[in-house]
Parts: sequence; C-alpha cells; structure tokens
Amino acid sequence: MNTPIGTLTLTKKAHSCIRLERDGRSLVIDPGGFSEEDAAVGADAILVTHEHPDHFDEARLRAGLESNPAAQVWTLRSVAEKLSAAFPGRVHTVGHGDTFAAAGFDVQVHGELHAVIHPDIPRITNIGFLVDGSVFHPGDALTVPDRTVDTLLLPVMAPWNKISEVIDYVREVKPRRAIDVHDALLTDLARPIYDRQIGALGGTDHGRLTPGDATRL
Repeated sequence: MNTPIGTLTLTKKAHSCIRLERDGRSLVIDPGGFSEEDAAVGADAILVTHEHPDHFDEARLRAGLESNPAAQVWTLRSVAEKLSAAFPGRVHTVGHGDTFAAAGFDVQVHGELHAVIHPDIPRITNIGFLVDGSVFHPGDALTVPDRTVDTLLLPVMAPWNKISEVIDYVREVKPRRAIDVHDALLTDLARPIYDRQIGALGGTDHGRLTPGDATRL
C-alpha cells in the first residue's frame, strides 16, 4: 500500500459517523439514521460497517453517491446488495482480511460478527475498518485488530455493551488515544461518569468531540 502523506483530519459527525480528510479528499464511515442527513454528501469514499439503521441509512448513502459521481462505497454483502443495482461498479463487497485503497486512503478490514445484543437475537455480520494503519472504527463490535492502533473510535454506549467492557476494550487495543463514537443515546447527565471512568481506567488518552468538531491526527 502507498504511504499516506499530508495531515489527516477527523471530523465527528452525529452518533457513529466520522469523516476523515486529507489532501482534499474525504472518507466517511457509517452515515446512519442518527447522523446528519448530509453526512455522506461530498465524500469520495464511504465505508459502512453493518446493516443496522443507526449505521446504514440508504437515503444518506444515495445522497452521498449522487452528490459525487466518482464516490464509491465499501461494505459487507448485506449492505452492498441494497445499493449495487442502482450504482453499478461503485459498490464493493469486502470482508475480514481484505485490504483496499479508497480515495487515497489505505484500508484494512477486521472482524466478522456484530456484538451479542441478547442470546435470543441472531448475530449479524459486522466489519471494522483500519484506515491508513492508524484510525480504527470497529462498528458494533469490540474487535481487536492484529495491528497497532493509534486512534480508536470507541463505541462508548450501546444496547450491547456496558462500561466495564468498554474500559477493557480500550485496555486490550492499547491505542494512543480513544475518541468516543456510538454516543447518540448517551445523555449529558451520564457523560461525566463515562468520561471519568474511561479516562481513569482505560490506560490511554480519552476524549470526545461534539458533532461538527474536528481534530488533527
């Protein structure tokens, strides 16, 4: 894969969606139904971790693909089959172990299954994306890549996790920093509790961004 150049900027969008930008090109991950309606608009590449509506919203993906005729999507089969007929040649199916280049970003795919919500609920497929060997978005799973992670996008609050698991996940991945995602259901009242406990026990720099805020990586 090519060696990345230029400064990488991460912009937090609502819930589990983020936008990465470098050298005038942008990559968006998980523009779902809890994200802004224009979350994928203008993106050069769009990655989707799984089919749940807070991560995959067909209208948002279509808006992104229609806004940029050169934009392409990389995702798992359950999502790709919903879009590929309408956008032939622009929707790519990937799975665990795959590597690809997307709009100048190098991407590795890690993981296969969604976290267990309840034993009575069948598990669906879920993949995580490691971008430029640096930024890892696990989707709805606590996948530990077999690579060093600089910035972990941390699913901080979900129906399928509890804070002890979140803390242990940070400890196991050992990123240089963790930035919260999957946080739309986390109330302002609970925020300081999560910030304090993950920050004190996770063993790494932990932070969060308000939707629309950006940081250089």
